[in-house]
Amino acid sequence: PTRGRVFVGGKDVTDLPPQKRDIAMVFQNYALYPHMSVRDNLSFGLRMRRIGDRASVARRVREVAESLGLDELLDRKPAQLSGGQRQRVALGRAIARNPKLFLLDEPLSNLDVQLRVSTRHELARLHRSLRIPMVYVTHDQEEAMTLGDRIAVMRDGRLLQIDTPLNMYARPATRFVGGFVGSPQMNFFTAHVRRAADGGVGLEALDGALRMEAAAVGAAESLPDGRSCVVGIRPEDIEFTSTSEADVVAQVELIEPLGREVLVHVNAPGAQASASTPMRVLSAAETSVTTGSRVGLRIQRPRMHFFDPDTEKRLADPRVESTGPA
Repeated sequence: PTRGRVFVGGKDVTDLPPQKRDIAMVFQNYALYPHMSVRDNLSFGLRMRRIGDRASVARRVREVAESLGLDELLDRKPAQLSGGQRQRVALGRAIARNPKLFLLDEPLSNLDVQLRVSTRHELARLHRSLRIPMVYVTHDQEEAMTLGDRIAVMRDGRLLQIDTPLNMYARPATRFVGGFVGSPQMNFFTAHVRRAADGGVGLEALDGALRMEAAAVGAAESLPDGRSCVVGIRPEDIEFTSTSEADVVAQVELIEPLGREVLVHVNAPGAQASASTPMRVLSAAETSVTTGSRVGLRIQRPRMHFFDPDTEKRLADPRVESTGPA
């Protein structure tokens, strides 16, 4: 590191050579020994560190191989394996060592969808049984949400937020985090606050597509009249309603069936002919909307998110304490 120190289990390992850190690394590109069999690759770390006798090493290799579905491949060389099988061997080699810390660099990215899900479950089970810390790098937010006890979101080398998965989903620290965590992606539009004479707080989108009387809650209540902000709304926090009771009147452009749910893409024409606010709505599969139809949308007010348009940071809600450091 250019500054600071690195501690593992209370021990300063900053200046230690790799073989003395007791850290196991799983690379995205496998990094297997091509001249060795799967059995020898799995046992290599144990043999080099002289962990156990020959019988205990063989037993440990067999246990790891069975847990990862490699027991029938132990005598093959890496060149005889598929990409997914090679990655499982790399994962098993790290698990066999039982180190103080695992570092995993997108270890499931080369697996097919079905195997990725089963291996992810196996990783979670192994973590619970081994109780060894894992630092897991991934671009797949589903992996992060399901595997992580705590998630760190980074962008351009900057750490934006560290939090539990549920807290990060419920209270993203920045607009980027809000859009990155959660699928389908959060809807965003720029609006300004309108205060009525009776003290009520409303929102108005800059393109005129959305007007919410006394609608804003939480952070917006503390904002001055005319203050612009970026409003974030998750697709599952929008529901269809009659156009007379709607916060937004929109036209359905595309419907994507997802099984028990449908993702509906709508376009809300603004005050100007060229202005529009595209939005995504996640609804039950039984919804009766059709492509091209005119629909009303109601937004769940307590679930709205507000961000500063310049800094992109979350606008503080005075009624709710922060749920995690940023």
